[in-house]
Amino acid sequence: MANKTIAFIGTGNMSYAIIGGMIKNGFAPQSIIATNRNAEKLAKAHADFGVLTEQDNLKAVQQADVIVLSVKPQMMAELCQTFVDAGLDISDKLFVSVAAGITVKRLREMLAQDVKLVRCMPNTPSLLGRGVSGLFAADISEEEKAYIEQVFSSTGIAIWLDEESQINDVIAVTGSSPAYFFLFMEAIEEKAVALGFSPEQARALVQQTALGAAEMALSQQDISIAQLRANVTSKGGTTHAAVEHLKANQLPQTVADAMDACIARAQEMEQQI
Repeated sequence: MANKTIAFIGTGNMSYAIIGGMIKNGFAPQSIIATNRNAEKLAKAHADFGVLTEQDNLKAVQQADVIVLSVKPQMMAELCQTFVDAGLDISDKLFVSVAAGITVKRLREMLAQDVKLVRCMPNTPSLLGRGVSGLFAADISEEEKAYIEQVFSSTGIAIWLDEESQINDVIAVTGSSPAYFFLFMEAIEEKAVALGFSPEQARALVQQTALGAAEMALSQQDISIAQLRANVTSKGGTTHAAVEHLKANQLPQTVADAMDACIARAQEMEQQI
C-alpha cells in the first residue's frame, strides 16, 4: 500500500488533522489528495502540507486508490449518487467513511456496489494528535487494514472493532465524550467564578487541573483510574466530601445513562439515513 494514493472528499477540520498527522508521520504529500468546494481551504492544505488539491470530487476519486468520505451524514447519499451517475469504476477502490449513523450496508446501497469499506469514528482531540479512532472493516485485506491503521494512528490511537454495532459504542465512549469532559470543566469553571475568581483565572485553573489529571492517568498505566481517584481522596477529607456528594447524586449512573442515550441516538440515525 506504500504507493497508494488517498483522497479526502471534504477536507474539513477532521480531514485536515488527519492529513497533517500523515505528513508528520512520513506519508508523501503527492500521495494525498484533498477536495473541498472552498478554494481557500484547499489553498491552505496545499500551503501547509504540500498535498495535491482538487475541487472536482470525481477526478479525485478516479485518481485515488483509497477514498475517505468525510462529509456530513445528511450529504452522503447525494455525494455517492454523483459517483454512480458518472459511471465511475470503483470496484477496486477502498472506501473509508467517517460519518456516524450510516452502516456498511447503507453505504454500499448508496454507492450501488459491494465495495471494500472501513467505517471510522474519530474524535476531535485528533486535531491535536491526541485522538482515538474506532475502525470496522468490511471485506478488506490485512495489508489494507495495516495501511488504514497507519493513517488513523497518525492522529492518536486506532482500534479495530469486531462488530459494526460497536461503532455506536465508540461514539459514546470516545466520539462524543470530549463534550462530557468539557461540560464537567464548564461546571467547575462557573463555580470558580461564583467563588470570586476572574473568568481568566477560572479557565486557567480548570484547564491546567484537567490536563494534569489526564497526564497522571496516562503516565501511570499500572494504576487503575479508580485507584488514582482514591489516591487523592483521603477519608474524611475535603475531596472525600466532594466525591461522596457526587456519588450520592448518582454521577456514575448519570454518565452511564448519558452514554446509553448517545448510543440510542446513533441507532436512530441508522434508521433515518
